[in-house]
Amino acid sequence: MITRRRAIALAAAAPLTARCAFDGSAIRVGSKNFTESFVIAEIYAQSLEAAGLRVERLFNLGSTQIAMAAMARGNIDLYPEYTGTALIDVLHLPPISDSRRAYAVVSRLFAQRYAITWLTPSPMNDSQALATTRAVAVSDRLSTLSDVARAAPHLRLATIQEFLARPDGLPGLQRFYGGFYFREARTYDIALKYQALIEGKADVASAFTTDGAIATDALVVLRDDRHFWSAYNVAPVVRAATLAARPQIAGILDAVSPAITDRAAQTMNAAVENLQQDPADVAGAFLRKRQNAIVRGAKS
Repeated sequence: MITRRRAIALAAAAPLTARCAFDGSAIRVGSKNFTESFVIAEIYAQSLEAAGLRVERLFNLGSTQIAMAAMARGNIDLYPEYTGTALIDVLHLPPISDSRRAYAVVSRLFAQRYAITWLTPSPMNDSQALATTRAVAVSDRLSTLSDVARAAPHLRLATIQEFLARPDGLPGLQRFYGGFYFREARTYDIALKYQALIEGKADVASAFTTDGAIATDALVVLRDDRHFWSAYNVAPVVRAATLAARPQIAGILDAVSPAITDRAAQTMNAAVENLQQDPADVAGAFLRKRQNAIVRGAKS
């Protein structure tokens, strides 16, 4: 998976890592170093706290490799991970586009190799994508990646540098779909590629399906109709030793994971990145809304 550089500055994240003093009886919840990981880790942490468990937050750890090393050393007990990241970056296996099959493979091999248990995955699938504006989608008749492959000689691509070189980026699309030779391909910082799209300086941009800009700017995600990209469903990954000591963790987190959808993730990412809200506040609002929905459903 292409590195997510939507990271909050370390100084801004420091208060998150210091919310709870070290306590050997606490469940240590970790996160990687980007917005979505902060927010989902907060959802897990607050759900555990609401159930009466003591939690220590160890957020902004860095890369997948650092998070996995922290799990191996017992420095953290759980963190949010993506099936595609686990498959490609940890297990070094080929992409699997089918969500259920990807989850089955990573959950089995993580248990065998790392003594890590994958809990229930969320429907949220933070996969790679190409996005465009509604106007361009209509004018150029774009709804799928196959449409983009054919129309590419007339289209301008806004992307990040890595997308132009990685085998699961533009070279992979060219090999798998054929076509995808754009009239122009320009590289931008993550946020600026969306700005180029909105300002009409580009027709298509590389994206992740839960990026906040998709919801904020009402962009169209073009369907991967031939299933090139891997599934990237998020789930809590927990040390088997931790789960054996506190089996209630599974029930608590399995109850909240189904509510983390693509739309929910897009909205929460946008709240942090565009409105500068604290990830803890965004996670809290999500959990309150979910609880209210459960109460309304019970009354109806």
